[in-house]
Amino acid sequence: MSPYERLRAWQLSHELALRVYHCTQSFPKHEQYGLTSQLRRSAASVPTNIAEGSVKRGAGEFQRYLDIARGSLAEVGYTLRLALDLAYLLSDVWKELDGLQRRAGFLIWRLYRSLQKEGARGD
Repeated sequence: MSPYERLRAWQLSHELALRVYHCTQSFPKHEQYGLTSQLRRSAASVPTNIAEGSVKRGAGEFQRYLDIARGSLAEVGYTLRLALDLAYLLSDVWKELDGLQRRAGFLIWRLYRSLQKEGARGD
């Protein structure tokens, strides 16, 4: 198991990416290179940036990648909302994904803050 796989923020982000890939299979074909692609790329970007940042030297570098992951997560949140409003997602599916996205965001923020405290201690 890679060290980043132990991070709960990565685990939830990975789960979100898997669920996004699954739910977008039913999106209209004409969205394949539009909304489907955008949502999948932004969802995959979140755990990817957590993984990449976790191997960088120093807390500040890791925080930079967590910032990118948070930006991608915000993109996922909006794109899911758009898919709901376009009737590509059922309300219960959107609620589940939105909840997962919010929990992942909270954990990424906590990880970010813990790195801030670590840096302040000089560790």
